[in-house]
Amino acid sequence: MKLRQDLVLRKVGDDYIMVDPSQGMVDLSKVHTLNETAAWLWEQSIGKEISVGGISELLCERYDVSQEKAVQDAEALIQEFEKAGLLEA
Repeated sequence: MKLRQDLVLRKVGDDYIMVDPSQGMVDLSKVHTLNETAAWLWEQSIGKEISVGGISELLCERYDVSQEKAVQDAEALIQEFEKAGLLEA
């Protein structure tokens, strides 16, 4: 799986939002917001295959977190990205 390449991450104030630049008018019901960690992970994963292992490794490198917790968080993040339609096969 990879991140959708047609989406653009923008910082608006203290928030990070996903923007689909192909939309003429932004449909606010389809705007996805990310927290700072998810936005950082998004930026680190652009153009790469994403996996629980890869995301958890990034989390462990950047944050003081156990491998077990990083794996749980990576699984949750990938599930959220899938539900939101932010991934492509």
